[in-house]
Amino acid sequence: MKELTLPQKVIICEVAPRDGFQAEHDWIPTDTKVEIIRRLAETGVKSMEITSFVHPKAIPQLKDAEEVVSRSQDLTGMAFRALVPNARGAQRAIDAGMKKLKLMLSATDSHSLSNANATVEEAQNALEPIIDLAEKNSVKVGGSISVAFGCPYEGIVPVERLVPILDRYTRMGIEEVSLADTTGMANPRQVYSYLGQLKDRFPDMTFSLHLHNTRGMAFANAISALQQGVIHFDSSVAGLGGCPYAPGATGNIATEDLVHGFEEMGVATGIILEKIISTAKEVQHMLGKTGEKSSYMLQAGPCSALNPKPEGQAKLG
Repeated sequence: MKELTLPQKVIICEVAPRDGFQAEHDWIPTDTKVEIIRRLAETGVKSMEITSFVHPKAIPQLKDAEEVVSRSQDLTGMAFRALVPNARGAQRAIDAGMKKLKLMLSATDSHSLSNANATVEEAQNALEPIIDLAEKNSVKVGGSISVAFGCPYEGIVPVERLVPILDRYTRMGIEEVSLADTTGMANPRQVYSYLGQLKDRFPDMTFSLHLHNTRGMAFANAISALQQGVIHFDSSVAGLGGCPYAPGATGNIATEDLVHGFEEMGVATGIILEKIISTAKEVQHMLGKTGEKSSYMLQAGPCSALNPKPEGQAKLG
C-alpha cells in the first residue's frame, strides 16, 4: 500500500487577534486583547495577525490597533502582520511599527462591493499605492483572495477567475498569497484541484490557506492543501472569527484542532498542544464564552486524553 506523503512541518499563523476579535460585538478592552496575544505567544505560536488598520467606523472593535501593536512590540520572537484595506491604513500600520502587511481583496465583484465598496479590478488597482508605500519603508507585503473557492452571492468561484488576480499580484511583486475559504464553501477535491492548477501556473508563488469551518470541512481541506505541498495555514484559537460581510460565516478552523490533527499525523507545528488547548479555554473565559464548544479539542479533548476503564468490567454471556 502506498503511504500518504505529507510535509514534515507547517507554519501556523494565529489570526484570532484580528479575524476573531473583529467578529465580537461587545467591546474587548485593550488590556484583554494584549493579554490574549501574550498568552498565545507562550504556546509556541510564532506567527500572528495581530490586528487590522481599518477605519474605526467600519470595525469599531479594532479602533485600538496602534495601542495593541505598541504594547506587543516586546514579543521579539513573534512574526507579526496586520491586515490593511487601503493606503491610509497601511500608513497607520507602518507608523505603528508593523514590518509586514496583508492586503485585502475578494475573488468576486459581489463580495468586493460589500467588503470594499469596489469591484475586484477597482480594489486591486487601489492596492498599488500600498505596495509603493511598503517598498519605500522596507515593509513586506502579502496578498490575499477572499471567497477564493465559493462566494455567498455568486456560488462556486471557478479557478479561472483567480488566475488574472494572481497574474496582477505577480506583476505587483507579491510573492505570497493567502487563499481564503471565507464562508466555508470549499471541499477537499476542489482545494486539491485548484492548488494543483495554481501551483503549475504560478510556480514561484507561496500559497497559504485561510480556512473557515462553516460546514465542518476545514480540516479535510487542510489535508488536501498539505497533499499539494502547502505548509502555511491560518487558524484562530477557540475557533473565533467570521467575516462581517459574508452572511452565515463562522469562525476559522480552531488552532487547537489544526495543531492536534497535524501532530497526530506526524506533521510538526511547533505549537504545544496542551498549552494551546488551555489557552483556548482561557480566551473563552476572558471573552465571556465559557462553556461554548467551539472546537473539537474543547469538546472531546485530544486523542491522548484516555478515560479510566469502567469498574467491575466483565464479559457478559
